[in-house]
Order: sequence, then C-alpha cells, then structure tokens
Amino acid sequence: MTAIALSIAGSDSGGGAGIQADLKAMSALGVYAATVITAITAQNTKAVTAVQGIDLPVVAAQIEAVLSDLDVDAIKIGMLATPQIIKTVADGLAAFTGPIVLDPVMVAKSGDSLLQDNAVAALITDLLPMATLLTPNLPEAARLLDQPEATNRTEMETQGKAILALGPKAVLMKGGHGSGDICEDLLIRQEAPPLVLSAPRIATRNTHGTGCTLSSSIAAELAKGADLSAAVVAAHGYLQGAIGAADRLSIGGGHGPVHHFHAQWPAHG
Repeated sequence: MTAIALSIAGSDSGGGAGIQADLKAMSALGVYAATVITAITAQNTKAVTAVQGIDLPVVAAQIEAVLSDLDVDAIKIGMLATPQIIKTVADGLAAFTGPIVLDPVMVAKSGDSLLQDNAVAALITDLLPMATLLTPNLPEAARLLDQPEATNRTEMETQGKAILALGPKAVLMKGGHGSGDICEDLLIRQEAPPLVLSAPRIATRNTHGTGCTLSSSIAAELAKGADLSAAVVAAHGYLQGAIGAADRLSIGGGHGPVHHFHAQWPAHG
C-alpha cells in the first residue's frame, strides 16, 4: 500500500512554508502528499503582504474530495486563519479515525500574523480535542494558555501539561525560540515521562518553514506506520538535517527555507 498523508494548510507563494513545505517534506520522506488549501498568502522570505482565505464551501469540498477517494493514513493541519475555517475543517474531519498532527500556526517567521485573535478560542474548542499531537512553539504555547513564554525545560513541561489538559493526546513543545547552544523539544504524553529531543542550535537565518516541516514530517512518519514517539524522533532528525543544509541553498534576501531535499540533492545544492 502507498503511504498517503494529507496537508490542510495555507499556501506560501515563496515556497518555504505552508502547503509547499509540507509537500516537499512528505515527498522527501517517501510519502504521497495530498492537500487542502485553506488560505493563499502573498509571501516571500521577508514578509507576508496579503492573505486571502479560501471560501468555506471550497475548503469543505477539498476535504470531501480527498477523503472520499484517497486512503489517507495521517493528516497534518497548519494555517487555518479564521474561526470559520477552523469549524469547517473540524466538521470535515469528524469521521476521520487516523492520526492528526495539529500545528497551531499563528505567526510567520517574518513576524506577520497568520491567525486572527478571535480564532484561538475556536482552535482550542474545535480542533485540540481531535489532535493526536499538537506542535506549538514557545510563543504559540504561551498564546494558547494566555501566559508568558516558557524560558526553561521545567516551564516548558508545565505548559505542555496544561495544554494536554485542553484535549490533545500529546503535545510537542518546540524549543526553537529558546536560547542556549542546545535546542530542546519536549514530547508530553498522558501516561509517560516527557521525551526530551536535544540538538545543537544551528547558526543560520534560513529557518523559514521549520514548524511546517516538522509537523508534516511527523505526519509522514505516522502515515508510514510509525508510532508517535518513533515518528517524532525520526522527524526531528530529518528537520535537523534540513536546517543543517539550509545554507547550501540561496533563496531570497530574508529568512530562507530549510533544505527539504538535503538527502536527495547533490551537496552543492
């Protein structure tokens, strides 16, 4: 059987994040990728200059079209933008029984907002209880809880457990926005101690799309049949390789993308 993953997210015209990053990561990991586009952004490595949500019936129709024909093994959800899109996606996935990785995309790497303020409550109410895994970075976790950002592992674990109480089966607290030479992510689960994933912090400005890439690669590993812990560990390693090779690419004048095809392309590109 062909492993199939579905990305439900926004389009990044610059190709570094969103649907485009998801397609690249899933493909690089040997998984067939289908898509549901929730919004179109005019975006490059420097800024988001326009955002247009897709009409709700079209979002619903995309979900129906994919799930009625393709045997989807796992789903990644990214940018949803508005409460109405969140509700439409939740309704469309009501009968889906496979794993769902939810990346609560709120702000682009450029600092531009990608989620309306009134959409956070809808995200918590409608989608968090459906998520097999939620993958917030430190600012997103703080916004979900209306708390200051975590500054150390203890605070990350405390916030992860608080988010776990909102309904997802597991939470991956991402430490990329933290400080120090070592970057730590924490996988928080109900019946297990936290799993700590550590990696040296890589000195590069080319980190556009890291969150999208991580969540979609976790979904890809789940689609191939990995359990959650194994999927997170494998995706973490893949992302580290993609960040480490990012400077082999020369894309734009701002925060460039990670190198999704670092294992497939020659070393010079």
